[in-house]
Amino acid sequence: MRNIINTLFLFAIMLRSNAQNHDSLTANDYARAEHFLRYNTQPYIDNGEVNPFWLPGDKFWYKNLNPKGSEIIVVDAIQGTATPAAGEQKGGDAPLNHREFNKKALISPDSSKEAFIKDYNLWVKDLKSGKLIQLTTDGIKNFGYATDNAGWKKSDNPILKWSPDSKKIATFKQDERAAGDMYLITTNVGHPKLESWKYPLPGDTNIITIHRVIINVDEPKVIFIKADPDPHRASLSDDISSSGTFDDVAWSPDASQLAFVSTSRNHQQEKFRIADAGTGVVREVFDETVNTQYESGQGTINWRYLPSSKEIIWYSERDNWGHLYLYDALTGKLKSQITKGNWVVTQLIKVDEKKRMLYFLADGREPGNPYFTYFYKIGFDGKNLSLLTPDKGNHTIKMSPDENYFIDYYSQPDVPGISLLRSIDGKLILTLEKTDISRLIATGWKPPVPVTVKAHDGVTDLYGLMYTPVQFDPAKKYPIIDYIYPGPQGGSIGSWSFIASRGDNQSLAELGFIVVQIEGTSNPLRSKSYHDMNYGHMAENTLSDQVAAIRALALRFNYMDTNRIGIWGHSGGGFATACAMFSYPDFFKVGISESGNHDNRNYEDDWGERYIGLLSTDGSGSSNYALQANQLYAKNLKGKLLLAHGFMDNNVPPSNTLLVVEALEKANKDYDLIIFPNSAHGYGVYAPYMMRRRWDYFVKNLLGKIPPKEYKLESKQDPRNPGSM
Repeated sequence: MRNIINTLFLFAIMLRSNAQNHDSLTANDYARAEHFLRYNTQPYIDNGEVNPFWLPGDKFWYKNLNPKGSEIIVVDAIQGTATPAAGEQKGGDAPLNHREFNKKALISPDSSKEAFIKDYNLWVKDLKSGKLIQLTTDGIKNFGYATDNAGWKKSDNPILKWSPDSKKIATFKQDERAAGDMYLITTNVGHPKLESWKYPLPGDTNIITIHRVIINVDEPKVIFIKADPDPHRASLSDDISSSGTFDDVAWSPDASQLAFVSTSRNHQQEKFRIADAGTGVVREVFDETVNTQYESGQGTINWRYLPSSKEIIWYSERDNWGHLYLYDALTGKLKSQITKGNWVVTQLIKVDEKKRMLYFLADGREPGNPYFTYFYKIGFDGKNLSLLTPDKGNHTIKMSPDENYFIDYYSQPDVPGISLLRSIDGKLILTLEKTDISRLIATGWKPPVPVTVKAHDGVTDLYGLMYTPVQFDPAKKYPIIDYIYPGPQGGSIGSWSFIASRGDNQSLAELGFIVVQIEGTSNPLRSKSYHDMNYGHMAENTLSDQVAAIRALALRFNYMDTNRIGIWGHSGGGFATACAMFSYPDFFKVGISESGNHDNRNYEDDWGERYIGLLSTDGSGSSNYALQANQLYAKNLKGKLLLAHGFMDNNVPPSNTLLVVEALEKANKDYDLIIFPNSAHGYGVYAPYMMRRRWDYFVKNLLGKIPPKEYKLESKQDPRNPGSM
């Protein structure tokens, strides 16, 4: 009898053990998933993208990482040779001293002076004598010179542009006096610290404006440009200094004129103007008005003022595609359209005024993926268009200082890259490196699968990436996780170049999921009508495209389980995730919404006013913004929702998430919440904690298994490249 009892007891233990193994994931499972994060994959990539450091005489060096360690390669572009530097094969400092530039002080073109802000006024320092000169005296708090504050981003850096002769400075006096404040409060023992700064919101009567000025440095003298103050806007983005310096301004070579573009509050009108640098008198050259929002390119501002020929290169999407146009700078009349076709110019790289040639990046002209970027040249007259980078893939270009050569790195999401040295006419001089991922593949890594599906309209092609587990079983049914960033200034994919680890997408797949990234309509890099498809209705969030894409993929791949679909995203993706859980409650079962701008009335003024338009109210008192606020639809929640936010988030204020929390509580809905009391938008040192909690949440609620308790993600650096993560 005792033997029977013992046997039954052992059998019960075995059943319990098997049940635990079946219903649980272990620390080893998480370790395998962690293996696919960047800090574990990057050390196995050899001969990667070349980052050149140029030397005099058309030479440069770069650091190459290989299985033996690292080596310094010195390249002579004229001779077409690449030679390892003796004694540098195992790392060490590069053979060049670099000056650390202080961004809080901008150095003049002749390197004789640096400009900086002190007590809201602009000063310069003579770098030879050390003498300090105060250029302005009437700057005060919230009405200072060259100050940097876009609301969502601020710094102590001066925002200005030196003239070519180093004798003048173009900048502004930024008026924030009547703008509304934003408040954050620290969590600590004792009295908390209150952080406050100017942060206008959509619909505010008073926003931040800039009074443009030119400063003669040697006198010194401040000349106010004779034009009304401009909204704190740029033609490219929601910050007048998105490039790191003063955007949309250009000096003439002799510093007698300053060309600039004024952007309206709603981004629908751009005015090209030229100011006399001596008097501040402004000449209106031309303007462009659009029905939705104007932008001057993708990633860089594409207009150029050419005073020697009295012409202007202008960027416009007036024919539904982003193209370059030639204007007469004296009359403001259009001379000709330079580039044409159903493709989009993204970045104007070089203007050769003598040869009257333009060099630019563009997407969508070559067959295949329309997001792949290629490098071209064309004449000012629109003739002799030439493709300079013919190899299939996504190209990134790094020009030499004299612009006679460039490094051409091209790759695809599932094809490693090649770095080439080319002359400016596209001639191949030298193959520098071919990325080798054989050691990475040996670890079990595999690339994502590019996919193409139709949008919600059933006509438009969408492009994306799909991740499956390395130990994939096509006979199984896998739950689906949709990673989303809806833009509209970017998209879910980000770069279409080769990247071994795109966030934790492959790691999530290793835990037992199919992960998808879909670039939906209303994202950039295609036609204007594509980009504007959801203009005025940001809460669309490409969600109808995500749903259509997942359904189409599930028909194509029967191992995708459409009864178990999760979604997650950060910032705009957090907004989209909560919206998905409320708008498609029977489709998306689990969502993780991180730092979302859930109500754009509570996010910085420029974002919503650019992509939704100015806030308006109908006769009933309802606004166009209120209809897109996530908290109004929280009552529709059916699935599991995890919200997260940093309570020192100076980009998306935490009130955005708390509005949703309050609405869920009013609706008697269960939800989960993670707060980071002293963290900003990206959670900083707590980002690995958030990632682990994200894994746990999907494993438990979508996969239906028990995660290992408190697994700790530990980032590492590549031993070949100290300081990397």
